[in-house]
Amino acid sequence: MNLLKDFIKLEAASGIILVFAAILAMVIANSPLDKFYDLLLDLPVEIRIGPLLIAKPLLLWINDGLMAVFFFLIGLELKREIMEGELSDPSSIILPAMGALGGMAVPAIIYSWINWGDAIAIKGWAIPAATDIAFAIGILLLLGDRISTSLKIFLVSIAIIDDIGAIVIIALFYTSDLSLNALIIGLSLVPVLYILNKKNVTSVMPYIFIGIIMWTAVLKSGVHATLAGVLVAFFIPLKSNENPERSPLKELEHDLHTVVAYGVLPVFAFANAGISFEGIGLDYVLHPVPLGIAAGLFLGKQLGVFGFCWVALKTGLTSLPKGMDLVHLYGISLLCGVGFTMSLFVGSLAFEETDVNLLFDERLGIIIGSLLSGVLGYLVLNWRVKKSNPA
Repeated sequence: MNLLKDFIKLEAASGIILVFAAILAMVIANSPLDKFYDLLLDLPVEIRIGPLLIAKPLLLWINDGLMAVFFFLIGLELKREIMEGELSDPSSIILPAMGALGGMAVPAIIYSWINWGDAIAIKGWAIPAATDIAFAIGILLLLGDRISTSLKIFLVSIAIIDDIGAIVIIALFYTSDLSLNALIIGLSLVPVLYILNKKNVTSVMPYIFIGIIMWTAVLKSGVHATLAGVLVAFFIPLKSNENPERSPLKELEHDLHTVVAYGVLPVFAFANAGISFEGIGLDYVLHPVPLGIAAGLFLGKQLGVFGFCWVALKTGLTSLPKGMDLVHLYGISLLCGVGFTMSLFVGSLAFEETDVNLLFDERLGIIIGSLLSGVLGYLVLNWRVKKSNPA
């Protein structure tokens, strides 16, 4: 429970920093400094070792490289939660799992319905299916101690299961043309990681070294390189045989949380949120891509999360956690519509190989949908806690 409290506090602080990073990017993108912002993100960065060459603009190094660290952390969190955390008890998984399932399916259906018939726009169907845990937890904690721990645990559980869904979606639907040789090299390292885990090698350096090689191979294979981070994380030992009190996984997770919360995610937000609002009209907002994303996040998330949870409750599959009622559940469902960093990431994958520039449309829809979801979610939960705790 202490680990969960530390996690929530850190995610809340990260959410605040993310807001400032995103606002700073938008301010710069709408100032005379916009050309320097674009030049920075387009800066070519190359690494060459003999015949091996990786050449990408800085923006893609951030999205493919830094975000691999983020997904490595997600992998560590998932393994801990599945083995001994909130996801280790099957009875406690049913409600958040149903909510996460609805929160991915309904937004995707709404987006697809709005963009049906457009072969390029339809590629963004998974963008509104994502939830940004840092922002969502940050908004929830604005309510202070008036919010029960059960609500925080429920939101974290939904977000973690949502991350599993995002990993599966990226692996299955956002993989470009495969290079079989590179993929074989990457997969051949899995037995090495397995041996290290079975021998209970607790030093993280061998895992990181192999992880870098795997990341390079997966990057060259056409499968998105961030998935290498998740795979390596699953082999980090949870316990040390020599010292049962020590957990290499938890130590690494604790250390990486600070790096990701105060470094990786703010840098990603700054690099991806710089939208120029010059010449924006209503037609931009009503374009099918931003409209589908905004509707998916704002309407789809609340309908999906709340609706699927309501069905699970009415059919007797599970019950509400102690300290929660249907109004709390609806407020949490709204907060799940804050997609931001995860939606931006999926959006960068969805449209990066198209000839049509939908990046602006994508970010506009994400910001509108996330803002509406966050504000209304806060208002609903604030009203509920005020009603139950009158001054």
